[in-house]
Amino acid sequence: MPRMLDLSHVKSLAVRDLIELANLDDFDRVNEQVRQVAGCTRPVNLVGQTTTLDATTRTVLRSYSTTDEPTGRLLTTCGNRRASRCPSCSRVYAADTYHLIKAGLSGGKTVPETVRTHPRVFVTLTAPSFGAVHNRPKGSPRCICGVQHGENAPELGTPLRPSTYDYTGAVLWNAHAGALWARTTTYIRRALAAHLNMTQKALNAALRISFAKVAEYQQRGLVHFHAVIRLDGPEGSTEPPPSWATVGALTAAIKYATYKKPDEEFTKDMRAYLTVASDHTGDREIRWGDRVDVREITALGDGELTDQAVAGYVAKYSTKSAEDSGTVDRSLICAPCGGRGYLRGPDGFRDLCADCDGTGQAEPLPNLRVQRHVRQMIRTAWALGHLPEFANLKLWKWAHMLGFRGHFSTKSRRYSTTLGALRDVRKAWRTAQAHTDAGHDQPDENTTLVTESSWAYLASGYRPGEELLAAQTRHEIDQAKQAADRAKAEGEVWQ
Repeated sequence: MPRMLDLSHVKSLAVRDLIELANLDDFDRVNEQVRQVAGCTRPVNLVGQTTTLDATTRTVLRSYSTTDEPTGRLLTTCGNRRASRCPSCSRVYAADTYHLIKAGLSGGKTVPETVRTHPRVFVTLTAPSFGAVHNRPKGSPRCICGVQHGENAPELGTPLRPSTYDYTGAVLWNAHAGALWARTTTYIRRALAAHLNMTQKALNAALRISFAKVAEYQQRGLVHFHAVIRLDGPEGSTEPPPSWATVGALTAAIKYATYKKPDEEFTKDMRAYLTVASDHTGDREIRWGDRVDVREITALGDGELTDQAVAGYVAKYSTKSAEDSGTVDRSLICAPCGGRGYLRGPDGFRDLCADCDGTGQAEPLPNLRVQRHVRQMIRTAWALGHLPEFANLKLWKWAHMLGFRGHFSTKSRRYSTTLGALRDVRKAWRTAQAHTDAGHDQPDENTTLVTESSWAYLASGYRPGEELLAAQTRHEIDQAKQAADRAKAEGEVWQ
């Protein structure tokens, strides 16, 4: 039992709670739990137990219960990939993404090293224009508005003429970008077959197209995609494609499938697009923009786009989200009414939701601390989401994402390993380390183990005193990272 302390003179709640934690029987375990989640900003609190048994003898090999913890619960990482929400977990996500992409380029993680000899390209696909915006042109020192904008100027990406900017088209494009990408992967196969004068059936029997892609927001609030696309044999990364399946053929197929202008080389239109029919907004074609960049990925440092550079580039953007374009990182849906603006009473009648005054928004749009351009995209997404013909898009739910509803990172089945597999390996290593540190014997590898667990969610976040410990952990991690960066920089200069 902890000692009873008189902490009435301590004004800070966090300091008072930290003193109480320090007087528990096992404060070191409290500190250890905080350090194990590596500064996670909002860890998940669990209660429960787990037992590992020998499947044959039913002998209990290991057991754990949160009732033995000083605080009565277990802290686990939130796992949020967004750097704005949890820098710690986002770093782990970025590292996993790096290894996933790198394995599909150089081998490793069950992928053979010979994969680096397969034709590979790095593709960037952008959204079309919905109106002129302020920018920093590469070929001119000044924007079209006549001003030379600074690198971080707030007006970059905002419309020159907001009154004529096609906000509806921009939001609908974001909403269908994921579906457009999915269709594009199909059309690339069709275009490649046409380029090689083959039937699609023959092409599918001879090779496989593998890919991994990540979405990134531009300053104008529209997503664009970075993708690694690779040609494999029919079984995937374990065998090379035929010699006639070259980078040139893949490049031609990608450009044809994504570029809207006609190409005399092909006699059949195989360009990817979607048609959105609407009585309110008019029919629209969802296509890629004119800026389609396709570059070969080289191996062993023979060019600018090496395996390592591409993997690092993709991992960098895997933890970013819509808030990097100036929007908010939280949903705008009123929780009590679920964004409907009303509550259904016991008698079946609808009562106006008092929490949002019937707007369905958790906070009024005029109160959002965002630019006018971003606020208008949010307002447009919210309005479109409540039109019956766009109800299936649920744009009111994704208004804070400016309409984008897709996954930020996806890959084809046989590109490389999975994020889940990487996490399982890390979990197994940490479990083995914990057993070694605790002095437990490792079971024979031929022994079949059975794990029986029972867990329940308790809460999220730290106790006030634990938050102080977490802040210290984050500081130490940042200091270590800065020291490593300095050492790396000094090493490069010395070399």
